[in-house]
Amino acid sequence: MKKTLVVFAHPHFEYSHANAELIKAYGDFPEVDFKDLYEEYPDFHIASFRERKRIRDYERLVFHFPLIWFTSPPLLKLWIDEVFDLKWLSEDQNPLKNKDAVIIVTVGGKEENYSENGLYGTTISDLMKFLTLSLKVNSIEVKEILAIHNADDLTKAELTKFTDKIKYILQIP
Repeated sequence: MKKTLVVFAHPHFEYSHANAELIKAYGDFPEVDFKDLYEEYPDFHIASFRERKRIRDYERLVFHFPLIWFTSPPLLKLWIDEVFDLKWLSEDQNPLKNKDAVIIVTVGGKEENYSENGLYGTTISDLMKFLTLSLKVNSIEVKEILAIHNADDLTKAELTKFTDKIKYILQIP
C-alpha cells in the first residue's frame, strides 16, 4: 500500500453523519495519515513550510471534502494555494511529481442533478477541474473521483458500502 496523506476539510464536520462514518475507513491502515484541516488550522493560518516538508513523504494524496456551493471548502483551497509552491513547476525535483491522488467528495444533492442535462447542467468531474488541474500541473495523476451523492440521507448500510469502497481504493497500488 502506498504511503497516503488524507487531506480532510469539512467546516461543519460535527453535523456530518456521513463523513463521520466515511472517515473511519482511514483508521484501518497504518500507512495512512489523516489530517483534518479545520481542526489543525481553525484560524486559517497554514504552516506552509511545514506542510511542504510533510507532503514530500507521501506517495498518494486523498482529498476528502463536502461540495459547498459547487466547489471545495475555503480552507482546502487556501491549503492548496499555500502548500503547492509555484516554483516547483519549473524544477526537475518537484516534490509532487509522480504522486497520485484520489478525490472523495460528499454531495448533498441527487446524482441526476449533476449531469449535462440535470438541474445544474454540469458534472462533478467538471466541478473538480480546479483541483484536478492543480494536481495535473504538478505531475500528480488523479486516479479516481468518488462522488457520494445524497450524503445527508444515506443509511448506515449505504455508508458502509462507500467506506468499503474507500478502503479498496486505498489498497490499489
